[in-house]
Amino acid sequence: MDFACTFVPKLAGAPAVQIRLTSLRTASKAKQHAYQSRSFRTSAPWSREAPGGPPAKVRGQRKVFDSVDEAVADIKSGSTILSAGFGLCGTAETIIGAIAKRGADNLHSLTAVSNNAGTAIGGGLSPLIAGGQVSKAICSFLGNNKALEKKYLTGEIAIELTPQGTLAEKLRCGGAGIPAFFTPTGVNTFIQSGQIPQRLKDGEVITPGKARETRIFDGRVYNMETAIHGDVAILRAYKVDEAGNCQFRYTTKSFAPLMAKAAKVSIVEAEHIVPVGELKSTDIDLPGIFIDRIVQATAEKIIEVKTLRSNEDPEEQGKNNPALARRNRIAKRAAKELKPGFYVNLGVGMPTLAPSYLPPDANVWIQSENGILGMGPYPTEEELDADIINAGKETVTLVPGASVFDSSESFGMIRGGHIDVSMLGALQVGANGDLANYMIPGKVFKGMGGAMDLVSNPDETKIVVLTDHVDKNGRPKIVQHCTLPLTGAKVVSTIITDLAVFDVDRKRGGLTLIELAPGVELDEVKQKTGATFEVAKDLGRME
Repeated sequence: MDFACTFVPKLAGAPAVQIRLTSLRTASKAKQHAYQSRSFRTSAPWSREAPGGPPAKVRGQRKVFDSVDEAVADIKSGSTILSAGFGLCGTAETIIGAIAKRGADNLHSLTAVSNNAGTAIGGGLSPLIAGGQVSKAICSFLGNNKALEKKYLTGEIAIELTPQGTLAEKLRCGGAGIPAFFTPTGVNTFIQSGQIPQRLKDGEVITPGKARETRIFDGRVYNMETAIHGDVAILRAYKVDEAGNCQFRYTTKSFAPLMAKAAKVSIVEAEHIVPVGELKSTDIDLPGIFIDRIVQATAEKIIEVKTLRSNEDPEEQGKNNPALARRNRIAKRAAKELKPGFYVNLGVGMPTLAPSYLPPDANVWIQSENGILGMGPYPTEEELDADIINAGKETVTLVPGASVFDSSESFGMIRGGHIDVSMLGALQVGANGDLANYMIPGKVFKGMGGAMDLVSNPDETKIVVLTDHVDKNGRPKIVQHCTLPLTGAKVVSTIITDLAVFDVDRKRGGLTLIELAPGVELDEVKQKTGATFEVAKDLGRME
């Protein structure tokens, strides 16, 4: 199967650049032909001399540094920096400040590896990117960071978008001496075909994306991903003893242990530096073998999205807010998909409303991909903790019996099919179960975050999409064939909108309308759906 894509010029507003690909499910010769037929106009970007490499590592020297400036003084231009944290939770703000202080003339051409390279409100890697010290970022999510997006579109910085779970596993493998691995994440998407350019300039592709090598195991296609190694890792921990043993609080653990293990030299800023022996063996999350330098954390924690619990009835709130009423209707119906004892992942936005409609004794365990199993409601002001956030960076609580873990563990649960249901939003859903929810070329370039991983095992994890039936311009979001870049192919089993509920036949392709929303008639659904569908004989009503 051949298809042509003009993705790049849509992003940059330039004349069409055609990228022709052959389906990677074909024979080896066909795959080679596909790779050969991808062509770009390229030119070498300007760069300063930056040899890179790790700082000197001396076993036996005192690990505690009196000055953070001294701890980062020998980081070299051209180095790969692994920056821990999720959003602004667990980021090494003290160390980043010291690196930024060195300035772009003294320290530049850095490759930064982080789940999200800074934020719209600053913090994290934002000072290094704004100051021109970072020339390339490897990340999964840009979010609303318009400054970073602009730097990418104008060629000031290269971005290698990587699914969040794949990023975690690449780091884990880097620290464990495993050069590569195969994953179902990103198959049949622009990740597999390499159609997301790493660097643009005036509408021209300077550095193209990398197409993935594939193999078939047990009848399924898998992408090969290679390990990530860093010269320096920077992380924050709650307590660190003088031998480098680290204890993390809650969701600050997400990427920290993985990055420390994958770097030649790891620098940790500690909220509390304690003598050896004060940490019990059972309290140590990361052994000291992986830590080389320790500094005192002095920067305050930043809460990116402070969200507090509301005691107002969502149904009452929706009476005067049509948009909220639509969201509540979808969330209320979505809650019926969550059965007692289920382990469930809820994507950002509308899916997080569903638990509000569960009975108190529902016994549903909510997983958040940044490292929580047993996520609770938003906190009160008294319960607020900067170290407990969800995948949307909102402050949350933990229920009794909750556990916390790093991102590799979290996405192992997801890819391994241990999650019963995963709920996500959508930009488009195809009649065959295709899902597009991370990019609108030329308009939205946020990154896929963990979404590609969340839909990577749809035979074991039911994928439920929650979305408005039409977009803000009145265009159908349920379509015969997706025209936006895919998050996953043939992955969605159920679609819940403000107008209706559809079952999706992922194997044969096709939609069946099974429920109508109160006050909605069949003709309206037909008019606002951009795909053909069958109507169930026992067509019901959403409750």
